[in-house]
Amino acid sequence: MPIGRPKPLTGWKATAAVSMSNYIDSGSIIAIATSLGFWGAAYFPDDSGRIAGLLAAFSSNAFGAAVGALIGGPLCDKYGRKFIYTYDLLLYAVGGLIATFAMNLPMLFVGFIVIGLAVGASVPAGWTYIAESAPTHQRGRHIGATQLAWSVGPFIGFGLAALLSPLGLVGSRIIFAHLVVIALVTWYIRQGLYESEAWQKSKGGQQAKAPSIWTSLRGLFSRKANITALLFLVAIYTFWNQAASQNGIFLPTILSSMGFGTLASDLFSMLTWAFVIIGTIVFMVFVDKVSYRWFFLVGGAMAVVSWVVLVFGPSTAAATAFGYAILWGLSSGPSAQAFYSVWSPELFATPYRAGAQGLVFFTVRVASGIISLVFPVILMGANGLLIDGLILIAFLLASTLIGTIFAPRTQGKELREIEIERYGEVVSAGLLDAEAGRPRTDDEGR
Repeated sequence: MPIGRPKPLTGWKATAAVSMSNYIDSGSIIAIATSLGFWGAAYFPDDSGRIAGLLAAFSSNAFGAAVGALIGGPLCDKYGRKFIYTYDLLLYAVGGLIATFAMNLPMLFVGFIVIGLAVGASVPAGWTYIAESAPTHQRGRHIGATQLAWSVGPFIGFGLAALLSPLGLVGSRIIFAHLVVIALVTWYIRQGLYESEAWQKSKGGQQAKAPSIWTSLRGLFSRKANITALLFLVAIYTFWNQAASQNGIFLPTILSSMGFGTLASDLFSMLTWAFVIIGTIVFMVFVDKVSYRWFFLVGGAMAVVSWVVLVFGPSTAAATAFGYAILWGLSSGPSAQAFYSVWSPELFATPYRAGAQGLVFFTVRVASGIISLVFPVILMGANGLLIDGLILIAFLLASTLIGTIFAPRTQGKELREIEIERYGEVVSAGLLDAEAGRPRTDDEGR
């Protein structure tokens, strides 16, 4: 019996389908984190940390995703939110298959880079689509579902790593293979998604053309409201993500330096992500009800304290590791990434909403890539955890202070209302074309 088209998706079903981008994003990061030791033993046994750092830097954890977001965000504004969903997970599956069957280091690099490109293209589109489709007074909760998927990915990833660790490299290949299967299933389900109504209205109707990518980018950088929003979001997300990315990709290495074996490390990491899931559920329940400013402060303060415990607690004490797991996990609910995913679609007009997010995501992941190049080298040196930890604590403090002081007052408002408040008008495709000096034909509408 032939497989037909999936049923149309609306409401929470659409949110769930879109959120799976975040599952395979974080899932790929953990697949890399738990497999680096096995890949290293097979293909680069004499590595001092530099090759592992390069693999992490060019993956979905950093440069790969950064370039994907920089390309995918503007394409999402030009050709539509659904356009990205037609191709992104197919590209992800190709990269996943290359990694699954990698027989040497170059194949591994190619697989990781392709996965990163696909992840980067998909994530900004997901946050944009959900924000434009969700009910106004549940927008935070719906976007929070992407964070929940992002949390479940590592929980399952570390669980699989613990279960399959006796198989060594074969177990790591199985983990990548499971992500390929999920990507293909999700791609099929997403064919039932409707195009964003907000995007269609912004460009003047279904038959109208959206502004060119360069016109949208020119419009993005021509308004003070956009510049301030970009600087604000880059600051809070970049600073926080340095700690988060190092936690995700190098936590097994940190735990190993504290005396944890491979199995114990995977189980402990799984426990950490269980608390992340709990924190994310709390975020989803309260984000549309509690003040953005104070909720952000609570999450940021807990993140700072968690790293203080990890860095300055007794390195051999179980209480240190478990204290970190609980505090960091719960702080990841109302985290800078969670609030970024809510604020970024709120603070930009529809014609360049995804492009702006792609630009911010690019900046954040490039910064993560740079620190991934040096983090493992420092970590393996004398007082490595102390040095890296102090740097990350400073980043977390900066993110917390900036986010708390400059938190936007957008809670409970329709995107159109926010747009008028910030720009003094609705920023349509026709307006951007007029500012760029490009005439629009009659059938393109306003």
